[in-house]
Amino acid sequence: MVVQASAPGPASDVQQAAPADGGFSIGRAFGQVRRFPVLPLLILVVLLVVPAIFANMIAPHDQIIGDLERELEPPGWVRDRHSELVIVNRVRDPSEEVSIRNAARNLANGVGTLVDSNGNGEADVGESLVRVEPGGSWEYPLGTDKQGRDVLSRIIYGSRVSLTVSCLAILLGGFLGTALGMVAAYRGGLIDAIVMRVVDIKLAFPSILLALTLVSAIGSGFTTVIIVIALLLWARYARVVRGDALAIKQRDFIDRARVSGASNLRIMLRHIFPNVFNTVIVLATLEVGHVIILESTLSFLGAGIPAPTPAWGVMASDGRELITSAWWIFLFPCLAIVLTVLSMNLLGDWLRDRLDPRLRNV
Repeated sequence: MVVQASAPGPASDVQQAAPADGGFSIGRAFGQVRRFPVLPLLILVVLLVVPAIFANMIAPHDQIIGDLERELEPPGWVRDRHSELVIVNRVRDPSEEVSIRNAARNLANGVGTLVDSNGNGEADVGESLVRVEPGGSWEYPLGTDKQGRDVLSRIIYGSRVSLTVSCLAILLGGFLGTALGMVAAYRGGLIDAIVMRVVDIKLAFPSILLALTLVSAIGSGFTTVIIVIALLLWARYARVVRGDALAIKQRDFIDRARVSGASNLRIMLRHIFPNVFNTVIVLATLEVGHVIILESTLSFLGAGIPAPTPAWGVMASDGRELITSAWWIFLFPCLAIVLTVLSMNLLGDWLRDRLDPRLRNV
């Protein structure tokens, strides 16, 4: 018997190199963290998940009841503001005398300070009043709206509305679309043709127009918004799942399941669905941002979540008329929508790269 032995030098090198490759490496750990979507996930946790779950504990004020004495109060970091009230814009203004009398009354009541151009100490044509408006207070960090309600508290409670609508609508729409997509791919023929033509008709309609039509027919409300958005989402799931299921249907293990006597329902649930589950999860993650935009758009147009429920779209709609004077009412809800949707899209792209074997090492 011949025994072949390796040289001691290379063997010792291999033994010494093994612990180094398998041990902890700061560079390897930093590379893993860098590839993980830390910032998008942190934004979602801070802006959507935690506020939605612990809104009652986090919100500093009531989300519906406000203080009319604190209406249109700016954010806490905004200092005193100056605004000019022009008395008369044109010399031949027919309401010149009325404007001057109003200005004199305002001066007597201490409303503003007169910019006395001619130095006669009286309100004249073309002169203006300078009014100093108080700045914000850190009691309301993001300011108040025209009913004196805290904008921060309403944004916090609005995250609960957005998260609830997104989860329920995606669950309903995803279940319906996935089921129809698998049935169409597995059965084929007339059933496949009917389902795909319905999908084509659905995708041919603009989403917002179709949503407004459905809301007008059913009536606005929280439950209505969930049902309408679910009806808007199912077609995407059906088309994507059908494409994956058609490829899986041709695999050998599907033929072996048929030969072994497995029923059609068992084949779809035990063999096809697990292979399309990753696709469904990625699509659901990407659809969260789409659902938030749809819900906010419907609420902004008055066909979504009814006031005074603190939905982000309702808050943006309330602030659009005051965008030049009370910009914070419109800005912060829109900023919450943008950050949430962007973070969900980034997280969905990361999940797609991690769950798809073809993209995992790209």
